[in-house]
Amino acid sequence: MKITIISVGKIKEKYLKDAIAEYAKRLSKYCKLEFVEVADEKTPDHASDTVENQIRDKEGERIVKYIRPDSYVIALAIDGKMLSSEGLADKINSLGISGQSHITFVIGGSIGLSQKILSHADYHLSFSKMTFPHQLMRVILIEQIYRSYRIIQGEPYHK
Repeated sequence: MKITIISVGKIKEKYLKDAIAEYAKRLSKYCKLEFVEVADEKTPDHASDTVENQIRDKEGERIVKYIRPDSYVIALAIDGKMLSSEGLADKINSLGISGQSHITFVIGGSIGLSQKILSHADYHLSFSKMTFPHQLMRVILIEQIYRSYRIIQGEPYHK
């Protein structure tokens, strides 16, 4: 299975880079992992809905260039479906069993994803009704993907 994580913005904090690198190393025995970062747009304070939509659209245009047509796209969205760790493992496993060989996770920028990306996605996944910094969300996502593979393989994982 190939997993691509497309995200908006760069990670600057060393501790987040280190965490991502550690989980990427752990995941290497289960899947092929690829990270794609697209540039984010500066969002002015108190931006109007129109300006925010324009920003999301610009970021969305950058994202869509990296989505392969044969990939199953999972967009992280606050109004998406919430799954347990076992539920995410089941989702990933069932995609593999059905012949899907490439999953793309998409993480938006600070104001979320464009409607075009959300419409393009095969599945909307939510980790919480709370809002997380998009840089931290990469760590949370990759940890949950790693946990999913441990569950799929019947290996122990921290509960």
